[in-house]
Amino acid sequence: MGRAAFLATLATGAAGIFLAPRLAGALSGVRDVIPLPSAVFGDGGWRIYNVASPLPVFRPESYSLTVGGLVGRPQTLAWPEVAALAGTEQVSDFHCVTGWSVPRVRWEGIRPATLLDLVRPRPTVRYVTFFSLEEPYADQLSLEQFTQADVMLARQMDGRPLTREHGAPLRLVIPRMYGYKGVKWVSAVRFDAEAGLGFWERRGYDVNAWVGRSNGIST
Repeated sequence: MGRAAFLATLATGAAGIFLAPRLAGALSGVRDVIPLPSAVFGDGGWRIYNVASPLPVFRPESYSLTVGGLVGRPQTLAWPEVAALAGTEQVSDFHCVTGWSVPRVRWEGIRPATLLDLVRPRPTVRYVTFFSLEEPYADQLSLEQFTQADVMLARQMDGRPLTREHGAPLRLVIPRMYGYKGVKWVSAVRFDAEAGLGFWERRGYDVNAWVGRSNGIST
């Protein structure tokens, strides 16, 4: 995989970037700028990126989704509970900051409002942080960004459950932002009061990755 091959040259240096913040409950630190690596081409025009190898494996019997942070009712949901949450469908385009797109992707997934109702974030919450089974990958949205009408935690793509390559069992879908903000293999969601930098933002990419208004690398 493109990013895995690239990051192999970094040895263990990148492995701890997000591990300590995850344990400490914070996203902070300096940024080290590196370029986007190459990618492996997938079906339907997709290019598959990852930052660790091998790709995470979704095991329904052991998977759980943790939703916590500054909330009134923290949750740890087994996969059958995640699968049973109310969902909806949408069709939207996917854009990568490297210049390629996949039009009219059909997603099915969980709207942010469902999670908000489930855990009841406290008034101090301003940000939402997403952690991946693919450690050390994580990223963050503002609460306003997360609650846009077309954001979801997707469970299906084009009428089928997400495949391993596409982030099974859950991936964050944010059509108005470039794909590096869409965390794959989501394992935890945390509601925060403070801003923090995600995996690629620590390497120089824009925090607000709006399609058409961001070139990926901050200036």
